[in-house]
Amino acid sequence: MKIAIVTDAWEPQVNGVVRTLKMTAQELTHLGHTVKVISPSQFYSIPCPSYPEIRLALVWPSELSKIFHDFSPHCIHIATEGTLGWLARSFCLKHKIPFTSAFHTRFPEYMYARFHIPIHWGYAVLRKFHQSSSACLTPTSAIKQTLESKNFSHIKLWSPGVDTQVFKPNGIRLERSNSPVFLYAGRIAIEKQVDHFLGLDLPGEKWVAGDGPELPRLKSKYPSARWFGSLDSVSLATLYRSADALVFTSVTDTFGLVMLEAMACGTPVAAYPVAGPIDVVKPGVSGVLDQDLRRACLAASALPRDQVTLYAASFSWQSATQQFLSALMPIQWSK
Repeated sequence: MKIAIVTDAWEPQVNGVVRTLKMTAQELTHLGHTVKVISPSQFYSIPCPSYPEIRLALVWPSELSKIFHDFSPHCIHIATEGTLGWLARSFCLKHKIPFTSAFHTRFPEYMYARFHIPIHWGYAVLRKFHQSSSACLTPTSAIKQTLESKNFSHIKLWSPGVDTQVFKPNGIRLERSNSPVFLYAGRIAIEKQVDHFLGLDLPGEKWVAGDGPELPRLKSKYPSARWFGSLDSVSLATLYRSADALVFTSVTDTFGLVMLEAMACGTPVAAYPVAGPIDVVKPGVSGVLDQDLRRACLAASALPRDQVTLYAASFSWQSATQQFLSALMPIQWSK
């Protein structure tokens, strides 16, 4: 089967959406399918305001139409709600072609945090986008319930997996002291609330991996933290294995793939009890969820690492890809 995946998020970005799409494409290829990823790298693009690493493709409709007709996919999946996503949606509606979409990112909350745009405005726009798809895929039950409460329909679960060939408990570790090490990994942006971690009174060291617009301010404000910048998957796995707990500060993520990656390395998670963590972390087994983040950090760091790894093994890209495949809708191309 030929599958077209349209996404505004792609390399060189390093985030959960890109990793999810790359692993899904890889698994689909292993299953014998032909995958074509349509991304901003194929077109002229400009940096997104306040997210310069995200490129916004400037595409003529005829360009995208030619790509679709030349490839003639059996199924189309629109992964993001950016310029490419909206253009692909318009193409599908014009030609009466079914497509699936995905809700990966809570943009309304992000836009409110950055520009104070009312959250309900953002959800109205996204509801219009996704209501046209045959299925809107989302990573957790909690997010599914949130979307349904906002009158989104035909929501289906698509839970990400973890690459256990890279993220595993056995492997290289960094040299460190005997003091506890607490790690944040992810985008350094206002909506991620990294301040909530860096401002905690915790024993030992605080490590931070990632990049983003808040990085210069936070590095200046918290010079005692150890800053690693943006890392590839192998280096990130080394960092996870070297830490006593991953501290997940966001309350707006739909999933938080870094939590699953850390757990696969045996590193327990400390997070708030909100959508995302409540579907990823098993309290008392793979991490601790608490409104008191300091208490969660201390309790999580004491959990046995072997039970954390065992729990994470239940998430596989094979099962995630089967969920993805089951939601796709076949296309009947007109002659």
